[in-house]
Amino acid sequence: MSDASELPKKEEEEVTPEPEEQSDDSSEEEAAGATEMDFLRNLFSSTLGLGSPDKVLDELTLEGVAQYIKSGKCKNILCMVGAGISTAAGIPDFRSPGTGLYANLQKYNLPYPEAIFQIDYFKKHPEPFFALARELYPGQFKPTVCHYFIKLLKDKGLLRRCYSQNIDTLERVAGLEGDDLIEAHGTFYTSHCVSFCCRAEYNLDWMKEKIFSDDIPKCDKCNSLVKPDIVFFGENLPVRFFTSMKMDFPRCDLLIVMGTSLQVQPFAGLVGRVSKSCPRLLINMEKAGQADPLLGLLGFGGGMDFDSDKAYRDVAHISTCDDGCLALADLLGWKAELEELVKQEHARIDSEGKKEKSSESKGAAAKASSASAAPETKKEE
Repeated sequence: MSDASELPKKEEEEVTPEPEEQSDDSSEEEAAGATEMDFLRNLFSSTLGLGSPDKVLDELTLEGVAQYIKSGKCKNILCMVGAGISTAAGIPDFRSPGTGLYANLQKYNLPYPEAIFQIDYFKKHPEPFFALARELYPGQFKPTVCHYFIKLLKDKGLLRRCYSQNIDTLERVAGLEGDDLIEAHGTFYTSHCVSFCCRAEYNLDWMKEKIFSDDIPKCDKCNSLVKPDIVFFGENLPVRFFTSMKMDFPRCDLLIVMGTSLQVQPFAGLVGRVSKSCPRLLINMEKAGQADPLLGLLGFGGGMDFDSDKAYRDVAHISTCDDGCLALADLLGWKAELEELVKQEHARIDSEGKKEKSSESKGAAAKASSASAAPETKKEE
């Protein structure tokens, strides 16, 4: 399940990196090496019957997860989130028949739907992407209950980090800061010139002005295209994704996965990087991330196990992300606090939006007045 706020990563094409970006490749090589070591370690431990995991949850239910959080033993929660946490905000998903983003791209005359997020196509034909960006641009949507639940985890000192596949910046709008967040597939928050010789950086307001004035964003310094820092097909994930996951996942004592099908690598593989005793909660419209039976026999993959006789730590709560977060908040005694937070924050966003529109209207009126006054002055002369 992915959406317009979530961009998957395909197999990278060969691109000659800048000298300062070579750590990108080395980080990915190290990650691949670590995965191979995980495979061998799991294979040997499974074959020899070593390393029996501890059972942390009293029961494999949402209630069991809530009791664990309330026990005080859980202090390093990681969230992994995808498309499903933003659909309630009104952002369309990619693949739903009829309503999904890919089903409604005919007007852009693309050779295939995914081309709109393909880096080589973008460099030759940037117009379709920027036309779509105008429809989906950050600032037009409000964070959901799920976004604010993650913020509540932060406020209570329980959130270690949130790993997001989304590019809509709603985690930031909800109050997460840069250190709280790994935007695995990039973000609209910053943009860069695509020229390797330049790479000038631009902020959200600069890009917004260009997009909504129907201009193709060009670099002020070299006149090359400027692209939001979202990961297109054919591009590498941010270096920080690889460096942070090595620190965060071994320390994680509860993994909460929400609104993602866990099909896009390397993001999906993160569920297997927590310790074997770490509980994992999935809140989603359907079960996801389950281990391949054959690989499961080898102890490889770290996939979810919700239903087998050997299940001991994975919990699936099948619902919308907002409903699941409200249910968990209720069990934790946080429901009223969460609902009040959503109410206050949405009111603040609405108020700021009205002020911005009022300011824009006044500016447009002043501009029109100035333009109409100019010819009259000419006549008097």
